[in-house]
Amino acid sequence: MIKKKSEQVTEVRKNMRGGPGEVLIRHHFKREEINAPSRLCAELTLAPGSGIGEHDHVNEDEVYIIQQGKGVIVDNGKEVEIEAGDAILTGKGSSHSIKNVGDTDLIVTAVIMQYSS
Repeated sequence: MIKKKSEQVTEVRKNMRGGPGEVLIRHHFKREEINAPSRLCAELTLAPGSGIGEHDHVNEDEVYIIQQGKGVIVDNGKEVEIEAGDAILTGKGSSHSIKNVGDTDLIVTAVIMQYSS
């Protein structure tokens, strides 16, 4: 399946998971379009100062691939600066949060895969 950018659904979430500001989500594919157990396949755009609050990933893994910008991720309590090209894997009950600390948009590809039962 090929889905052109113009066909992808976008939404804005304010204070996502208790984080500051807004996150623009462009769903590359919706959950029902993917056969494998998954919950999200999207591009997240966080304006300067925006973020996603701390949350757990139980029975699933989330992969972040940083496409543009600079940020800080807190991964199980450990704060790490991130930039374009970095990749983050959170799962097995671990928690994370992310915030844009740069002066340009932080763009992240995010994929959440659920464990098979």
